Amino acid sequence: MKKILAALACVLMASTAALAQDADAAAHFFKDKTVTIAVGSSPGGGLDVFGRLVSRHLGKHIPGNPTVIVSNVPGAGGNVLAQNLNTIAPKDGTFMAITFPSVLIDPLLSEATHRSYDPTKFNYVGNANAEVLVCLLRKDTGVKSLEDFMARDLIIGATAPGSTTADFPMLTKGLFAAKFSLVTGYQGSREVTLAVEKNEVQGICGLGWSTVKVQYPDILKGDMFATVFAQEDLVGHPELNAKGVPLLSSLAKSEDDKAAIQMFYAQSAFSRPFILPPGTPADRVAVLRKAFTETIADPELQADAKKMNIEAAPTNGVDLQQIVQKLYETPKPVIERVKKAMGR
Repeated sequence: MKKILAALACVLMASTAALAQDADAAAHFFKDKTVTIAVGSSPGGGLDVFGRLVSRHLGKHIPGNPTVIVSNVPGAGGNVLAQNLNTIAPKDGTFMAITFPSVLIDPLLSEATHRSYDPTKFNYVGNANAEVLVCLLRKDTGVKSLEDFMARDLIIGATAPGSTTADFPMLTKGLFAAKFSLVTGYQGSREVTLAVEKNEVQGICGLGWSTVKVQYPDILKGDMFATVFAQEDLVGHPELNAKGVPLLSSLAKSEDDKAAIQMFYAQSAFSRPFILPPGTPADRVAVLRKAFTETIADPELQADAKKMNIEAAPTNGVDLQQIVQKLYETPKPVIERVKKAMGR
């Protein structure tokens, strides 16, 4: 037993020494550097909110205390940023991205996207919050139930295909033969919600509940132009469940449809992912993962999030890496069912 304890102590000491060495090397590297957080959407949406929230606190947790800035890189539902991350982005730890979770699932569903980048090769720093996505509908649509929603000729607005606001309603339409029309092309989710306000479109789906709470903090009071009509989730958010907001996943009746929904909705577990390019040195990945976890737990960030009416509950980078890897081990028939539903 004494030998075992001694061996464990040696391992612990070696591990601690290695971490200290990594931190010293990182402090030397990051000192006087600028770390860019690239946001794969236009300013004002949910990704941007989390990117800027983390940027305000991350620098003090990275050894060497670099300056942290935000740069918006919208386009193709986040795919422009993903391709940049894979090819031209600096691979030294000074550039990370936060983009739509659909960017990480899209290569499973599109051969063309798969050739552009491989999400299993990215280095995951962590996830800032597991998001529940929702549908907002204007009150004057008269929709009272999920069955009404499936049967009405509504117009749902979205950003580009590949974003959650396009892909989630597209899956709903394909799996459940919904009659609504999907109009894509808005620059960001904020532009879509403004279009809903102006009655250019009648609703938006695939929108993070945290985003809704920031933009419309009084929406659950029932006296606004729109309502949170449905949750695009397997379990739902406690706040919305308490209000009786139904789950679109409840429409899945066959085993094939249930498997397809479970696979596609799994991306909600990494809805605010912070990612480093492939090829980033492992010691810097480890240092930035530790800094990210400390940042989200920082009382100042949590107080900041509370003022903004959003939640910040992290998934660490190691776990997130495993979640993405497991997603890419999904059985092919399930993937084909999702692709068929989305017309791919």
